[in-house]
Amino acid sequence: MRVAVVGGGPGGLYAAVLLKRLDPGRDITVWERNAPDDTFGFGVVLSDETLGGIEHADPEVHAALREHFVRWDDIDIVHRDHHQISSGHGFAALGRKRLLRILHDRCRSLGVRLRFSEEAPPPEQLAATYDLVVAADGVHSTTRGAHADVFRPRVTPHRCRYIWLATDFAFDAFRFEIAQTEHGVMQLHGYPYAPDASTVIVEMREEVWRAAGFDEPEVRESVERCAKIFSTALGGHPLRSNDSAWTTFRTVVNDTWSHRNTVLLGDAAHTAHFSIGSGTKLAVEDALALAACLTEQPDLPSALTAYEEERRPVVASTQRAARASLEWFEEIALHLDQPPRQFAFNLLTRSRRVTHDNLRLRDAHFTEAVEREFGCPPGTPPMFTPFRLRGLTLRNRVVVSPMDLYSAVDGVPDDLHLVHLGARALGGAGLAMTEMVCVSPEGRITPGCTGLYTGRQAEGWRRITDFVHTRAPGTAIGVQLGHSGRKGSTKLMWEGIDQPLPDGNWPLVAASPIPYRPDSQIPRELTRAQLTDIREQFTAAARRAARAGFDLLELHCAHGYLLSGFLSPLTNRRTDAYGGSTANRLRFPLEVFDAVREAWPGERPMTVRISATDWAEGGNRAEDAVDIARAFAEHGADAIDVSTGQVVAEEHPEFGRSYQTPYADRIRNSVGVPVIAVGAISSWDDVNSLILAGRTDLCALARPHLYDPNWTLHAAAEQSYEGPGAVWPDPYLAGSRPPRTGRTDAPKPRLTLGT
Repeated sequence: MRVAVVGGGPGGLYAAVLLKRLDPGRDITVWERNAPDDTFGFGVVLSDETLGGIEHADPEVHAALREHFVRWDDIDIVHRDHHQISSGHGFAALGRKRLLRILHDRCRSLGVRLRFSEEAPPPEQLAATYDLVVAADGVHSTTRGAHADVFRPRVTPHRCRYIWLATDFAFDAFRFEIAQTEHGVMQLHGYPYAPDASTVIVEMREEVWRAAGFDEPEVRESVERCAKIFSTALGGHPLRSNDSAWTTFRTVVNDTWSHRNTVLLGDAAHTAHFSIGSGTKLAVEDALALAACLTEQPDLPSALTAYEEERRPVVASTQRAARASLEWFEEIALHLDQPPRQFAFNLLTRSRRVTHDNLRLRDAHFTEAVEREFGCPPGTPPMFTPFRLRGLTLRNRVVVSPMDLYSAVDGVPDDLHLVHLGARALGGAGLAMTEMVCVSPEGRITPGCTGLYTGRQAEGWRRITDFVHTRAPGTAIGVQLGHSGRKGSTKLMWEGIDQPLPDGNWPLVAASPIPYRPDSQIPRELTRAQLTDIREQFTAAARRAARAGFDLLELHCAHGYLLSGFLSPLTNRRTDAYGGSTANRLRFPLEVFDAVREAWPGERPMTVRISATDWAEGGNRAEDAVDIARAFAEHGADAIDVSTGQVVAEEHPEFGRSYQTPYADRIRNSVGVPVIAVGAISSWDDVNSLILAGRTDLCALARPHLYDPNWTLHAAAEQSYEGPGAVWPDPYLAGSRPPRTGRTDAPKPRLTLGT
């Protein structure tokens, strides 16, 4: 096999090493356009996991690396003259030039040809003359560009500028330092890579960069200014560059990583923000996987398919973490007023890879200090601290998210609703929410939706609230009021979600006459008189909800239903006072809110659920969500329940663990209103992490509560918590510990006898 490797970075070189080592008969050539010692950046951080893979695949390379590693365990966070240290993290780094030299030497010893200061032949020529082309030519990959129609790359620039520098002394930890300047917030990321040298990255928002004049001077002047701004962190040492330049990070994603006999590797295939230190790590792991798949699979197409199938989920997970991290730094100004330890905890858990429980294992002393500062009583996880909304005190921070059961007849909740909400209330949650309860027959999503537009429906709900208050004292129960708008008159979810009924339809109304899907019914645009009627339907339902005994009321202004349809520019094309600007689009939802707030008892809290982004071009974005949340807060909303999307059918959500929580974080820390975070929050560790970091006040979970109605009680048991935040019902006390399984009394072996 003849192999061409385009790009002489760590990923390309290590791929060449492994491919040659596994089959010495392979003819391998590496092209690198730069000279051997030309490199971007200074130090490289590798995880123990990656090093283990290197050691297993090539002990000689691992031994050479080990001789030059600098290792440390601490992370230092400096903000407003407060210095926080967290230990137990474990890092290993070495100089990038040193890493390249080790790989150069290993390539030469194996017989790999290295062609420096030379452009590789065009991609089509390489593909025609070599059996395999490994494109490791970086974020600006020429190979990827030549086959863009196949790879279908998406390159997303972000909002910060950064510059990669070095200093001639070694930090004794991974250091994050925040500088609040007259121009805005700047941050330093620094770590040692040699006994006498450290990498230093200076980063700031684009507008701060411009306001500070960094877009004007030569790089040398920029470097000197950065050294002055962070002189305390640097101990007066100067900074130096290596042809460094201010740049913007770009996230690279490709729909496919191979084309015939050409395969992408490292930054050519994907990028991950430097704040989680994964660029070189991913490239090296790509090389390991590619070499293994070429050995294991019977032919090249199968090998390239297996390589992508193995690596894509790992890369996607890393990119989600990196995206969360870079966005946290983009929005760092939101968190500057947090208490020092909470700020540090927030920074450490920003990517969601380090969590509360994980940090307790690494550094229990630091984590306990953060908990004390937050107000956790001894032995109490953050999720089991109480939270007050108006006259209602929730005993813990767990909310059973609204989940439509589509099982009502004529809008009346039945035994399934009693069992569903009753079981989850018994399961320990602080607040259990109903599904969206509709304010009129025409406001239903499906024929199976519940309502509060008749006295009989209110009696059915009273039966459920009485059960919760009597059998699960301490659990609050809330009602979510809504109107389906253009998303109504559809089949039950399991019969065809959002698909129109084949018969028995009722007429739909909306902000504008725009169908939800091409095959959906076209709604009628609401007149002024109809808007008044619907507002009265909401207030009448609110009065019934109060008499039915609900503790909290939530107004559903999300997911493309009627009130959400007014808020989004994609669904509101009105030319009257209820359309156009954000203020106009807010007008009717706020009129409804004000009317419901007046009808709802003053001591009981009222929340609003919004879609913080439409996930669609031209729709509402995070910035708009802040304005919308602020408007509701100014009108008296006690909390904002922050969801996303489902406003238009052509949305493109970015799913992932806790993927909606950054929107809640932004609203909470921009508006100063309590928030409820939702969206793939699946573990009690996530709940503790989000609450302790100050990104949310409450966490709403749906699927985990479908899987386990006793999710909250089990979370308490798994954390050995026994306190007022999670009280087992008396009949269930015997189940408050996991039952024993299997035999546990077998004697353990005492001796091992040799042969």
